[in-house]
Amino acid sequence: MKQMEDNKYDLAIVDPPYNIGGDSIHEGRAFKGSGKLKNRAIQKLNTNWDNVAPTKKYFQELFRVSKNQIIWGGNYFELPKCRGFVVWDKQQPFPNFSAAEYAWTSFYVPSKIFVQPTTRTGEIKIHPTQKSVKLYSYLLHHFAKPGDKILDTHGGSMSHAIACHDLGFDLDIYEIDKDYFQAGVKRVKDHQKQLTLL
Repeated sequence: MKQMEDNKYDLAIVDPPYNIGGDSIHEGRAFKGSGKLKNRAIQKLNTNWDNVAPTKKYFQELFRVSKNQIIWGGNYFELPKCRGFVVWDKQQPFPNFSAAEYAWTSFYVPSKIFVQPTTRTGEIKIHPTQKSVKLYSYLLHHFAKPGDKILDTHGGSMSHAIACHDLGFDLDIYEIDKDYFQAGVKRVKDHQKQLTLL
């Protein structure tokens, strides 16, 4: 972001690491799971990226290059007071896992609740903290304007890229992990191929 000009993007929607321990946090019995839980993506996929939190400099740069921001995991970071936060109600069936996730936003609007069970997205999970295309579409519908240029610094499963493609938004998306990047790009291309067949 150091090389980007001020206010290059109208909106940044990001899901940075929360620094809640990566693999180490899942060593406890509550996270090991059994039965259906033992096959969850978080048990099988690389989570080493979650061992380090974004620096203060990261947030300074994010605020410099974007006019507005939506930051997932905002409750883990030192951010300004927020009125227009977003809660994703996961309708989580397992009591050992979070029932909701919180996104901080820079918007002075009433807070919002998006309801979608984690078990009913209809999407193949390629990232342990994957958020659905429908969730990103919801955020774009409520917080972006036609013609907005969007930034995502942590692409992960690329759900955001699919939502921006479907809704016609210009998105610059980054992902540092090569394996997740390649899997995410394949996911986007497969989605685009499906659309051409319809």
